[in-house]
Amino acid sequence: MLIKLRGISKIYRIGVETIHALRTVDLEIGENEFVAIMGSSGSGKSTLMNILGCLDRPTEGEYRLDDRRTDRMSSAELALVRNERIGFIFQSFELLNRATALRNVELPSVYARGERKKDRRARALRALDRVGLADRVHHRPNQLSGGQKQRVAIARALLNRPAILLADEPTGNLDSTTTADILDLFNRLHEEGQTVIIVTHEDEVAAHCRRVIRLHDGRVASDLPIGEDPAGRLAPRVPAEGVG
Repeated sequence: MLIKLRGISKIYRIGVETIHALRTVDLEIGENEFVAIMGSSGSGKSTLMNILGCLDRPTEGEYRLDDRRTDRMSSAELALVRNERIGFIFQSFELLNRATALRNVELPSVYARGERKKDRRARALRALDRVGLADRVHHRPNQLSGGQKQRVAIARALLNRPAILLADEPTGNLDSTTTADILDLFNRLHEEGQTVIIVTHEDEVAAHCRRVIRLHDGRVASDLPIGEDPAGRLAPRVPAEGVG
């Protein structure tokens, strides 16, 4: 099992107030799943994303990634996991404005030991080609559309061949047509074998996934295949024929 959570709780203390962001969450996600994590503001979905991405540690419980306990990892080991095993994609793209698309994609491996520059560049070029941006490698973010910026961000996340693509509201800044293109791209990556986890509050986005995990007040309220979840009835997924 790629991801296994047992009894995961996260408690924040702000002054005299205690906030239970997650409450004894049990969850498993296998390789090559396409999962949506949903919930309203305050449901715990962002906290869960941070724990899955090894950006934060749970207060209680056990998180195993590739059957390794993350609570026993040092800060340096967690940093390596984040760089090599998890590809992050954010709503705001997080691109360097003065860098080309190629340079932005190269960044995760700039400090990798033992890799030649030309090999790193070749990997970045392959990643950009994979997301349909082979003709935009020398463009800077201000020369790209919102959808193209998100494709650059996805290419960057793919660079180190991660076990997991973890996307936080990846279509939040995109119009409906571009959103459909990006979701088709995620679907294609999943069909190629990539594990994809999307954190979203939109049923229309979740409807493109295969499984929907809904959180409420820090607990798993439901965990269903898309055909059994309300999102699946909102917008049945149609397999993409390709991504333009």
